[in-house]
Amino acid sequence: MLKISIVESSNERRLIVEGKLVGPWAAELKSVCENTSQELRDRALVIDMRHLTAISQEGENVLVELIQKGVKFRCRGVFTKHVLKQVARRANGNPWKVNK
Repeated sequence: MLKISIVESSNERRLIVEGKLVGPWAAELKSVCENTSQELRDRALVIDMRHLTAISQEGENVLVELIQKGVKFRCRGVFTKHVLKQVARRANGNPWKVNK
């Protein structure tokens, strides 16, 4: 199961992702990011991954695409930090930011 909440502020649109980023839920995150990025109006799109409990290969593939599009991330914990570092390497060193 995956829950995605959207929090708006003047400088960012934050997607709070909770649960498991696996299989069809990875495609759902990609779809939500594509839909929400259309109306950013000079704000950053930030994915808050602090409450993820699992990330599958499909989830990693979506994260690579999002990193390449310039999406920023917030995470905490050894698991998500490790996965994001691995995914960033796969994204060929494109700029990205992890906030603690």
